[in-house]
Amino acid sequence: MTDWTRVVDAHGAVGRVPLLLDRVEREEAPEAWEELWDRLCLHGETVSAASFAALPRLAALAPTSAQALELAGAIVRGTLRHPDAEALLASCSNEVARLRQLVDQRLRTRPADYNRLFGDLLALAGHHHWSASLGDFDDDFYAVSCPRCEAEVTIAVGDYGCYSAMRDWDRGDVERRTLRPAPAEELRDPGRWMHATAGRDGQHRLAEGIRHVFGCAECPACGTVFSIAEAHTAANLPPVLETYVAAVHDRPAGRRRTGRARLLVAVNGSGYAASSDCCGPW
Repeated sequence: MTDWTRVVDAHGAVGRVPLLLDRVEREEAPEAWEELWDRLCLHGETVSAASFAALPRLAALAPTSAQALELAGAIVRGTLRHPDAEALLASCSNEVARLRQLVDQRLRTRPADYNRLFGDLLALAGHHHWSASLGDFDDDFYAVSCPRCEAEVTIAVGDYGCYSAMRDWDRGDVERRTLRPAPAEELRDPGRWMHATAGRDGQHRLAEGIRHVFGCAECPACGTVFSIAEAHTAANLPPVLETYVAAVHDRPAGRRRTGRARLLVAVNGSGYAASSDCCGPW
């Protein structure tokens, strides 16, 4: 049971959100929905603890309320903007699964706002960085780093062309290289699932764009061919939380000095990594 007296909304207030939810559960109240958007997903992107606390009630309304379904999707798309969002989402996993099912059902009807709903589906499936960046491939650009030389490479997918390039602010995209889209039968998840969903719903431009983004690009600087999706994912990992653990190691017998090594443990969304560096004389 949520203690709403302790849950802060986007304005730093408590107690207002449950009253608004009570009202929209009783009746269709446009002004109440407008205030809920303002408090739970300010400007369509700023979320708070109250946003995730409201998800179970929004999920209950979603089968019969387009407003509830849209607001719930927008909240989940804001996951990367809140430091505790993943933990908060874990507490309502059943509701998230239900919302994902409802959005998928809605996509099958090929609505006019298909691309927005597709982004909601990606977020509800846990692919938050793709939800935040995947467009409609009319005019899409992705900035990634070459995994070999670390040059910043611009990836373009749209009507103007599908290429990798170096971006020059005076000359535009220069040294263009044609992208190498992945064959549909060779796609791996999540690209395979994304492509299949778009294809199922007759969204051919979206499906072709996904093939390009999950294909390969050539770095114009060094010629390395790399996976665009892997480079994009690496560029959008959560910030690394660094924890330092000091450990004392004696040098083997015969060495003149002893010293200490510092073990660096990096913890982020991709897992754990460890390295050491000298923090004393050897």
